[in-house]
Amino acid sequence: MRMASIPGNQKATHSENSQGKKSQHAEEAIFYMNCRAAYLSVLKSSLENIKSKEQLSLVLQQAGRNPSQKTINKYWTSQTTSLNFDDFCAILKKEKPATKNELLEAFGKIDTDKAGYIFHDELYKILTTRGDKMTWEEVTTITKQADFNCSGKLDYNKFCELYLSTREQCCKAARDRLEVDPRLRQQQFGNQTENSSEGIPVPVSKASPRISRKSDHKLANGDSRAPSRPSSAQSGKASSSTTVTVGASSSSRNTKLIIEPDTMKEWQHVQSKGCFYLEEDGEIISHKYRLHLPQRSAVCITIKPLNIPQAEGKSCSWLSVDTALFILKENETQENLQLVSFTELQHKEMFGWRGELGSGVYWLLPFTTGCRLRKVKTQIPGEAKLVWRDEDGELALTKEFRAALLDIFETIDLDGNGLLSLEEYNFFELRTSGEKCDQEAWAVCKENFEMKKNELTRQGFMDLNLMEANDRDGDPWDLWVTLLSLGYNKALEMTEACPFVIDICAERCKARMKAVSLEAGGSQLSRAVCRSVVNKGEAKVLDGSENIIIHTYKSGSRISSVIENKSENKVIIHVNNEKSKNCLNSRGLTVFAVEVAPKSMMQGHPSYFIFPSFPGWIHSNLLSTEQSHDTGKAGPYLNCC
Repeated sequence: MRMASIPGNQKATHSENSQGKKSQHAEEAIFYMNCRAAYLSVLKSSLENIKSKEQLSLVLQQAGRNPSQKTINKYWTSQTTSLNFDDFCAILKKEKPATKNELLEAFGKIDTDKAGYIFHDELYKILTTRGDKMTWEEVTTITKQADFNCSGKLDYNKFCELYLSTREQCCKAARDRLEVDPRLRQQQFGNQTENSSEGIPVPVSKASPRISRKSDHKLANGDSRAPSRPSSAQSGKASSSTTVTVGASSSSRNTKLIIEPDTMKEWQHVQSKGCFYLEEDGEIISHKYRLHLPQRSAVCITIKPLNIPQAEGKSCSWLSVDTALFILKENETQENLQLVSFTELQHKEMFGWRGELGSGVYWLLPFTTGCRLRKVKTQIPGEAKLVWRDEDGELALTKEFRAALLDIFETIDLDGNGLLSLEEYNFFELRTSGEKCDQEAWAVCKENFEMKKNELTRQGFMDLNLMEANDRDGDPWDLWVTLLSLGYNKALEMTEACPFVIDICAERCKARMKAVSLEAGGSQLSRAVCRSVVNKGEAKVLDGSENIIIHTYKSGSRISSVIENKSENKVIIHVNNEKSKNCLNSRGLTVFAVEVAPKSMMQGHPSYFIFPSFPGWIHSNLLSTEQSHDTGKAGPYLNCC
């Protein structure tokens, strides 16, 4: 037997790993049960979407969260029309419920005397003037509660205890409803992933390209072990699985972008910079652009990481981040965008697209898989010094901090003219403080800091940061808040951001490009990714069902896939990528599930980045469960090939 040859310490390690995985799976099962219970307390089905801010707030409250208006606006932007169950799960992973210690710490900042209570007058003043401002009547409702109020004072220890117990009762009530109602209990939940895509309706007339009906029922390396069964398969029904193995594309079709300077030197050129920023929860946000072409023209559009000259011994770590740009045509409204193409051609770190575009308005949505832009815990030897005092006791910026500020200026100077306009500066302000600078405040800046043509110079930007240090008498706390929000670590290295540059050359006209927002890609980008994979990728039908199709697109070192469900029932695809080699995925998970609604499609696998220096492949073991939309009963199991 194989186990007989395994040393004891390896057996112990294997056992510990197994226990760890079981514990992780148990935690995930509890998390998704709570998600489902909260979701189905407000909506009739996990396939029904959240359609308003009010509905989002209500379903978050059912999950034990107390979202502020700022939190709601973070996930429901001007471009949001709906959120699905997977989006809801992703939000809950990011928005952790407040602990008692966190609540007490917040109250402690108000109760500076540590008396254990807050006077009602002070409470009224704070709650009606700060943050999500409450009305006088709403605050009165709180102060009238006898459980934690006495003699004009609020006992915040008792308040916190009641708040936490009420929150738990709310969650328990949602779980109890789920357990009692067999109709709700039978419903499956959606993608068990960190990032999710909105379901995309399938065009009825579209035929699936290059469908292969071949299936290989053997796992790689001759391994015949059956995969783990999903929870929906515990009833004893027979199930089977097959594998999908894909490697980096060796075809030159998608790996060469040829730009001929001689043929394009007369073309009119426009350029804009931007940046991908990695959020604390792992989400990636970036600038989005509006492109206007006054007439039909041949164009060349490229995107690549921005190469900022570094001091000797320092490198631009972000240059290895993969980038792409999706080109969408605006029709009657901004919500009605049609995918035109994307930058699939590659030359080194540059990705591009060449073709002809008609006159009109287009949207350019930057994209990165996130495989090379992710949270990494590294040991920082020491915190860099930002300010120092000269012989006269005056504050000054250190050489290292000045160098970082110059790099930041280079990144946020989107048009590259060496000056910051109010619009460019406001992207910086929104990223670092969440607020905008109005015309009145900009006029004050003009009086105090160097400007040219009503735009802030590099020196003015330096002096602005020095003033911030002086305002805190040399305390660098606010400066670090700015640096960390822009992707810098405590060693003044940009590790959680990737500045990029977009170039557009048009043959017959002068294009106009403008950055219009700084936010997550959202449903528009998800739709664009799905459609691009379906349009350009290879398709394979699931063994036993022509209605379930896996589309896989390979471009250089990037691989993405989309699951298309043409059936009348929803389908849950369980994916196991534990045997993949020399690759990174954007979700950080090797085992996950994807729920695809009837007559729709969504991104199935995470986007992968194959290390170009090593032979690599993605080895996916897939198991599919079809669920009847009408009865909620499990249907036949399907094989993925």
